[in-house]
Amino acid sequence: MNIFGYTLQNLREYFVKINENPAKAAILYDGIYRRGLRDFRAYGFAERVVEHLESDFTFEIPKVIERRENESAAKLLLKLSDGELVETVLMRQRFGNCICVSTQIGCNMGCKFCQSGLMKRVRNLSPEEIVGQVLAISETFSCKINGISVMGIGEPFDNFDAVSNFCEIVSEDCGMAVGRRHITVSTCGIAPRIYDYADLSRSCSLAISLHAPNDALRSRLMPINRRYPIAEVMEAARYFSRKTHHRVALEYLMLKGINDSSEHARELAGLIGDDDFYVNLIPYNSTDNEFCKSEPDEISNFCGILKNNGVIATKRHEFGANLNAACGQLRADYLK
Repeated sequence: MNIFGYTLQNLREYFVKINENPAKAAILYDGIYRRGLRDFRAYGFAERVVEHLESDFTFEIPKVIERRENESAAKLLLKLSDGELVETVLMRQRFGNCICVSTQIGCNMGCKFCQSGLMKRVRNLSPEEIVGQVLAISETFSCKINGISVMGIGEPFDNFDAVSNFCEIVSEDCGMAVGRRHITVSTCGIAPRIYDYADLSRSCSLAISLHAPNDALRSRLMPINRRYPIAEVMEAARYFSRKTHHRVALEYLMLKGINDSSEHARELAGLIGDDDFYVNLIPYNSTDNEFCKSEPDEISNFCGILKNNGVIATKRHEFGANLNAACGQLRADYLK
């Protein structure tokens, strides 16, 4: 078994099962995630405990196949134990290092503007494979991870249990201790899972890929909207906000001539109303499809209309576009 897939509670249960003090789980977590210890004999446990651990667990992280980087971002192509490939991205920001992790091999959501969804889902990633991406970045670039975006390849809520365990593992105080408000899980709008996520005892932040202010346009861009239309998604987001007291981020990709008009901005502002949401405007990153990036003036105008209507809105800083590491670009190179 790969130890990186175990939550702290899982490890406590393991130690109870082998008739040992469950407090050893916290010692193990501290050694694994804070001190980088990959030898069970380095923990000072009794020989009987070491023999159990060596027999039952491995320390396996994905293998780095390719590395690209510039001053603000870096991307790793990783090989998993079955030979499948996945990408993960490091963004060097003013407040610290943020990593964008993938949750699936491929994606079934079929968003028209997204390069990452060209290949249908092959399988879900396990918790240890998602955690392994964080460790691969941290060890390759010798950096501490301050924030995590679950926004890479795949729909996180289509792999709900693994993503939930991942969030618990990386936010554990005696482990990586990444703050839950600094871990953001992004969904294209699987409404029932938003309720489930809100009800978790340790839910993190939530981002919803909205990208359109009405059903007609959103269904054209994102097939998932035909299953869960905007009204259902927004109601689920309101539940999350009330239950967790976390402000919900609405991700809005700016597509030239598609969803970036003043009318669209006013419609979006009306949709949000007084809800505790904010809009993150994302300049489109070019891929091999027909969509184009909105002009800077159009984005500024759109943002201004939202703010004038009482909506908190920001423009996302662009990371990694020249590495094919930006939003919607992952998997763009090695699929060709």
